[in-house]
Amino acid sequence: MGCLISHLASKLAFFPPSPPTYSLKNSSDGKLAAVSTASSTPVADDGSLDVILIDTKRGNKIVAFYLRNPCARLTLLYSHGNAVDLGQLFDLFVQIKANLRVNLIGYDYSGYGASTGKPSELNTYADIEDVYECLQTEYGVSQEDLILYGQSVGSGPTLHLAAKLPRLRGVVLHSAILSGLRVVCRSRFTLCCDIFKNVDKIQKVKCPVLVIHGTEDEVVNWFHGNGLWKMATDPYEPLWIKGGGHCNLELYPDYIRHLCKYVKEMENITTEIRLRSIRQKLRLPKRPYTAKVSSTPKKCCRIKFRRPKCFECFQQSWVRCFCQPQCPEWQCKCSKCPEWQSKCPECGCMCSCPKCWIPGCLKCLCWCN
Repeated sequence: MGCLISHLASKLAFFPPSPPTYSLKNSSDGKLAAVSTASSTPVADDGSLDVILIDTKRGNKIVAFYLRNPCARLTLLYSHGNAVDLGQLFDLFVQIKANLRVNLIGYDYSGYGASTGKPSELNTYADIEDVYECLQTEYGVSQEDLILYGQSVGSGPTLHLAAKLPRLRGVVLHSAILSGLRVVCRSRFTLCCDIFKNVDKIQKVKCPVLVIHGTEDEVVNWFHGNGLWKMATDPYEPLWIKGGGHCNLELYPDYIRHLCKYVKEMENITTEIRLRSIRQKLRLPKRPYTAKVSSTPKKCCRIKFRRPKCFECFQQSWVRCFCQPQCPEWQCKCSKCPEWQSKCPECGCMCSCPKCWIPGCLKCLCWCN
């Protein structure tokens, strides 16, 4: 029953454009080219676009667009939303590539555009994994130089891959969902028949997460983005676009401005900076200074005269002994240090607590109990 409901949820979650807005053909130089189905003209007429056909582990062939930027230091892997394909997103890809100064790769899920197969949750997971593998093998992109971008339904495969890459540079969630069923009903629990369980995966992402969401989104309510941002391990300053809907956030000036700020910080971030920010967020205490333990006893520990003992290792010395700074056997016998005092059994004077700097009797130089 659960599998049937999950299959039904997958059918309701995916709406690929029909017919596709582009088709593939072989160009004169032997490479693949994307042609618009409306105008029968190539989607791009320059050499900055690579059209790639990738074989997935689930037996499908998916299409990916790779756009080069000669000034780029990072690469953006874009997982698009519902009811669109790469033919409709190419102009947006060109603008993002130019404004953010990144290389960009976008792909169509199985069953979208010119990709074969049927759209499903598991197919999208296999799709993004194979696109990432293509980036590694064909373009030499490592996870340290990669930012994952997921819009709406694309947040599912994005967080699926991000949870598996511990050294990822960054993640952007655009109009993201907590889970599939939570879009329909405000459920507080994750059901077995639910799809795209982002609410369970966001905490596994170790890189800075930027959340972008419109306050007037009628398809995916704003509380989805707010919930993901609150549960992120390393949340970045979110962007809540006032009046923004589900499919028009790119039209607001704050959208590209905030994205540029985020990408610039990701370019300059280092391991040292990331560790420092994590310590500040977790409010970790500074490590206390501990003296080095020497196997050879110091000169103070070899003194045989009757002198006050070290309150850590109980060796006789005038000064504090650091030969055993973490002596587990020593315990303070006082109840309220340093007010507590005891009488010396030999001279009858009042002696200080063993935790104080003068633990013994100064008159007879004995150790007081």
